[in-house]
Amino acid sequence: MGMHRIVRYLRRSRSAVLHPTQFLALMLVADEQPIRIGEIATRVPCSQPTATTTVAALEEAGLVRREPDPVDGRATAVVLTDLGATTVADSGRQAAEELTKLLDRLDPDERIKVLEAGELLDRIARDL
Repeated sequence: MGMHRIVRYLRRSRSAVLHPTQFLALMLVADEQPIRIGEIATRVPCSQPTATTTVAALEEAGLVRREPDPVDGRATAVVLTDLGATTVADSGRQAAEELTKLLDRLDPDERIKVLEAGELLDRIARDL
């Protein structure tokens, strides 16, 4: 419950005007590009139509573009634009700053425990 509240706080604190699904899709594209819309739907998770609408909104905002899939030229893949890469970097920087403020409330031993737990959670998340 505590992790959920912190994640919600960090999402609310970012200045981006993206819907949470758009934000998750953008971060996924940044990590996995090029990526097909079907894979975005599976990984966000959301329905295929929602993923298509989400990518269309991100494309309209200039954050991503569609291009031929390098593996299957009949399909399309989604990649970041320069603006999308800047948005991802800015969002990450802002989240890190906000998280640092939260961690500064802890004593040094508590901070070490949280950072160690973060590494374990990251490993669990990668396996999802």
